[in-house]
Amino acid sequence: MAQSMMNESVRYEPDEHPPPLIAAGAGAQAAVLIVTPIVLTVVIVLRIAGQSDDLIHWAAFAALLISGITTILQAVRVGRFGSGHVLIMGTSGAFIAICVAALTLAGAETMASLIVVSSLFQFLLAGRLSYLRRIFTPVVTGTVIMLIAATVFPTVFGVLTDVPEGTPDFAAPLSAGVTLLVVTGLVLRGPPRLRLWSPFIGIVAGTAVGAPFGIYDIQPILDAPWAGVSFTAWPGLDVTPGAEFWALLPAFIIVTLVGAIETIGDGVAIQRVSRRQPRATDFRVVQGSLNADGVGNLLSGLAGTLPNTTYSSSISLAEVTGIGSRRVGIIIGAIFILVAFFPKVPALIIAIPAPVAAAYITVLLGLLFIQGMKIVIHDGVDHRKAAICGVAFWVGTGFQNQWIFSDLLGEGFLSVLLGNGMTSGALVAVMMMVFMELTSPRRRRLRVPMDDETLPRLGEFLRGFATRSGWSEASSERLVLVGEETLASLEPEDGEGNGSRPRRLMVSARADGRGAELEFVSGFEGDNLEDQLSYLGEPPDVNDDREISFRLLRHYASSVRHQRYHGVDVVTVSVEGAT
Repeated sequence: MAQSMMNESVRYEPDEHPPPLIAAGAGAQAAVLIVTPIVLTVVIVLRIAGQSDDLIHWAAFAALLISGITTILQAVRVGRFGSGHVLIMGTSGAFIAICVAALTLAGAETMASLIVVSSLFQFLLAGRLSYLRRIFTPVVTGTVIMLIAATVFPTVFGVLTDVPEGTPDFAAPLSAGVTLLVVTGLVLRGPPRLRLWSPFIGIVAGTAVGAPFGIYDIQPILDAPWAGVSFTAWPGLDVTPGAEFWALLPAFIIVTLVGAIETIGDGVAIQRVSRRQPRATDFRVVQGSLNADGVGNLLSGLAGTLPNTTYSSSISLAEVTGIGSRRVGIIIGAIFILVAFFPKVPALIIAIPAPVAAAYITVLLGLLFIQGMKIVIHDGVDHRKAAICGVAFWVGTGFQNQWIFSDLLGEGFLSVLLGNGMTSGALVAVMMMVFMELTSPRRRRLRVPMDDETLPRLGEFLRGFATRSGWSEASSERLVLVGEETLASLEPEDGEGNGSRPRRLMVSARADGRGAELEFVSGFEGDNLEDQLSYLGEPPDVNDDREISFRLLRHYASSVRHQRYHGVDVVTVSVEGAT
């Protein structure tokens, strides 16, 4: 069973080391693709807000430098900072509207202070993510990933025709079409080694076809200096915030938290595409990605540039190339840092024709949309989850495209908050999940220390719950058995103790239709139960004294979900009952 689920397209997992040439090639082409949105987003925002050229050059430099530092941090994972995967960091498009508003109303110093303060909420979310596990569920994170693709697609399609005046009408569709055909052809039928270079080959082919018709402008490349940066343009911080600061702060906090939801989705998805053998989501990886994202936002505020975030194209790139090695993430970050000090290099990349870039991004966004769907479906879809996903997605799409009450939003706070489809859709999904949690049957809880008395007290608690629910004796004993085996599976093996620090167990139970949902929260850290259960389909390679518990648990429970956070394990088990 496990072998049939293997992802054979993964060539190198995070801990594996591809040959230097392959790692450098994958890193270079990813960096080439991501440099453009990092720089262009900054340039667009500051130009719309009427900022000086010196500030624009400084902000672009700072964005590249911070993106490089945090991309490396994501890959290497220092303590609780970083995911240990290839999660590329770059300028966040979600902040475009509110950063323009901050620059226009209060200036660059106030914008920088707002970014610094709002970044602190991201660290708070990362540290308390286990408390929000019932809100930021796979259906929410998967829906947000789908919305990312849906909200960016209109902009991408809009630049398909962005060519210089006087260019023949067929130049844009020709160059975009060639790029799309080459990239998709190599992805669908190309050999593994050639598939690795599909982005680079497609962009070169599309540019080569369109260049004779004048869509590749080399003048910005000639005008850019070879090296250097001006540190005199740093805007500083506003240490005496005024009324504008407090008026804009709620919007910055909300968008920061919405961006964190995107990072949560990316942290979940990158684990799925980076391993040959499917594993349960490790939420410590998600917490690490959030902390690294928070570091990026904090540094961005201190430097006076736009906040950054994980780029969801990281998932698509890993899926296209089959390379999840963290060595590639280090190379990408190093290239960002080097490019920051050589302005002519990003100028060369920015000169790539818009139709060519849009055609390739279309492929990435298409794959990203499917990744969001996979996350939702993998968690199981019932009528409630389908409603949350469907309503949130289409509300977000409607607000993004100004199909919903666009004349009532005006140009104030609501326009900033709801005008971005990812923001409005995420808010709808979160509110629906909160409503589900508040209106669900009341949970009964048991809190006990992990000692010799835990097992009998757990049995007594579960029998009492089954009796109050009107279950038959056979169903009651099955519930108790599932509880006992879950507890036995959570206990560490010999030699894996956590020292003398006492550990506690909290068990909650609630009725769920004709069954029950049990949730075990403990401080033990061991192997993920979902992974252990999935391995039972194969002949055991390693003897584990807990294998009998794993097999009994898989037999009697209808579903098992194990979420691992720093210092906390949460196991959710569903059991069918009968009266």
